[in-house]
Amino acid sequence: MARMRIEPDDAPTARLSDGSLARVSPSGFVSGWELVVDGTPQSHVDLDDPTHLHFEYVARMGAVIDRLRMPGQPLTAVHLGAGALTLPRYVEATRPGSRQQVIELEPALWDLVRENLPLPRGASVRVRIGDAREGLGRLPAGLDGAVDLLVSDVYSGAQTPAHLTTVEFYRAASRLLAPDGVLLVNVSDGPGLAFARRQVATIREVLPEVIVLAEVQVLKGRRFGNLVVAASAAPLPVEWLPRLMAAGPHPAKVAQGGEIVEFMRGSRPATDADATPSPKPSASIFER
Repeated sequence: MARMRIEPDDAPTARLSDGSLARVSPSGFVSGWELVVDGTPQSHVDLDDPTHLHFEYVARMGAVIDRLRMPGQPLTAVHLGAGALTLPRYVEATRPGSRQQVIELEPALWDLVRENLPLPRGASVRVRIGDAREGLGRLPAGLDGAVDLLVSDVYSGAQTPAHLTTVEFYRAASRLLAPDGVLLVNVSDGPGLAFARRQVATIREVLPEVIVLAEVQVLKGRRFGNLVVAASAAPLPVEWLPRLMAAGPHPAKVAQGGEIVEFMRGSRPATDADATPSPKPSASIFER
């Protein structure tokens, strides 16, 4: 039976601009800490081991990041949505010397994370406050065409805002990417996967080389969950696929090629004129 999350009374909190409450608490299930916003787990961080990626979709993103460039080679990375900076910490730990920029909407959330889950000393991670889409235009000009890794993992509560799901958004974001740079997007959806299918069609309109990683039942549209979309202007190396499958978490599935075409069949790319937020999950999703 699922267990309800029990938060300690003295856990540090911050009130966000929309009235929601962010809280940092020790994880009740594994080592490390969790950032929770109004009951929705946003991030897990293990300060003693930043390579510990507890959330399944984050581990799938980590598996893709491990394939970029040569092992251990520093990356230039931009992260849209900070959370508790799980992936910036992972990149810093596995690829020392990486240059990373983060855009986070909520200053109170960043203050909460910075004070209670500080970054490693000397980490080259710059956090900028503002809307992710608007913030793209305020990044250093030298990043245009130079970014190896661009992560879009932006949630307001449990939903991705509509303006961060469109062709226009992805076109603006993709201008940062190096010719073989990779975009990673966290897409959450439920049975039928109508939103996820449309997101894949939208991203593929801008970046033609696309793969999708997910737990098997999620990718089949049988339950709510997270899908990781990896996309690039350049072909994604075929030797990645067995390694991504082996990396898990299991049971894992990596969709590519004709599977992607079939996955998005009948889905129209989202535009600023007709986009919708990602579907809101049932609160029971976050019971354990």
